[in-house]
Amino acid sequence: MMKPLARTVALAAGTLLALSLAACGAGNDPLNNDRPSGSSTPGAALVIGSANFPESETLAEVYAGALNAAGIPASTKPGIGSREVYVRALQDRSIDVVPDYSGNLLRYVDKNATAASADDVMKALPGKLPDELTVLEAAQAEDKDSIVVTEATAAKFGLKTLADLGKVCDQIALGMPPEAKERPQGLPGLKANYGCEPKEFVPFSDGGGPVTVRALLDDRIQAADVFSTSPLILQNKLVSLADPLNNFAAQQVVPLALKDRLDAKSTEVLNKVSRVLTTADLLKLNEEVSGDRKVNPRDAAAAWLKDKGFTG
Repeated sequence: MMKPLARTVALAAGTLLALSLAACGAGNDPLNNDRPSGSSTPGAALVIGSANFPESETLAEVYAGALNAAGIPASTKPGIGSREVYVRALQDRSIDVVPDYSGNLLRYVDKNATAASADDVMKALPGKLPDELTVLEAAQAEDKDSIVVTEATAAKFGLKTLADLGKVCDQIALGMPPEAKERPQGLPGLKANYGCEPKEFVPFSDGGGPVTVRALLDDRIQAADVFSTSPLILQNKLVSLADPLNNFAAQQVVPLALKDRLDAKSTEVLNKVSRVLTTADLLKLNEEVSGDRKVNPRDAAAAWLKDKGFTG
């Protein structure tokens, strides 16, 4: 299994979203903060970092907000950069926690990893991390490649899963990133797992973005690879098809942290957030932050925390 297909074109290894979503947090040196490297000590406020795209920044605000609400001082350091950069920030103790994604993180620390299901990925991950790092409980929420169709196409063919799509794949045009033609989780995986051989393969290089979705809405294609938490899904009432055989590797949101910076209370707070957070929540948060309203990530996180009972 490879990295999510739609991200591969636009990103360096280990980053997670297309550049169209990576707007925030450019700044100067993202690792330059008020806490020198190697200076974190027990009792100091926790620093929650993020990658340089809005979803990650919102997740950092969610985790930090939950900690603060529980009386555990925490601040955020958004827009750090790619996985290579924020893992280094953890290791030099510039930050203490960062939200990550299970499947991509596993493949970052183990280039030969083949685990695909949520359970298998989380079983394999802890033993592959550097000794000073740990992962906490993974959320139900996932941001992964997903095959989506319009409501009309779902109704026409009775589509709920990729297995359903496989039965009518010879009648549809499928839009995916160009590399999906050869990658194991692209056309080869869809054929092997679901017997899906589309009538036409249509390559798009916008990472499941507006160009891909416009082609879907115009019925130039009937199915497309779009990230499972893209605001475009809600905005256009698209239907994500379930992937019961894990053609696309699990990408659960999971806090990656310094082992010695979390006590039992902070660990429980972070785990509680992950137990509550769903993919539907991420869709709504992304719609708030990256949709037409352009809500500040901290404000969107605060509203979610209040709605879920973490704050008064």
